[in-house]
Amino acid sequence: MFELKVTSYFAAAHNLREFYGKCEKLHGHNWFVEVRVRVRDLDKIGIALDFGRLKIILGEILELIDHQYLNELPTFKTLNPSSENITKFIFDQLAPRVGEETGGRAGLYSVSVWESKNASVTYSSD
Repeated sequence: MFELKVTSYFAAAHNLREFYGKCEKLHGHNWFVEVRVRVRDLDKIGIALDFGRLKIILGEILELIDHQYLNELPTFKTLNPSSENITKFIFDQLAPRVGEETGGRAGLYSVSVWESKNASVTYSSD
């Protein structure tokens, strides 16, 4: 089994509804994102998935939330824009794209999102 990893960043503002603490107020983060893809079989030239393509696809998904007020986006109008829900949103957007890109040879294994250098959430296919 091969596991590929790419990273990226996005910046966005949000507030947590019904949190009853500091994070209920409008604030922002510079999120760090790590994506892991697993594949058993390499393609005919010995590649699991081109890193460049994976970075482009991830970038297209992050563009949907980068420099946005997340609470105003359709997905987060009713779903609290917590780090957990943001991580799952990225996973759900990315998983089918990875499968399409590799003809089903590879699968998205996990997405991790750090809201600060010492606090992160991981969502995985396990």
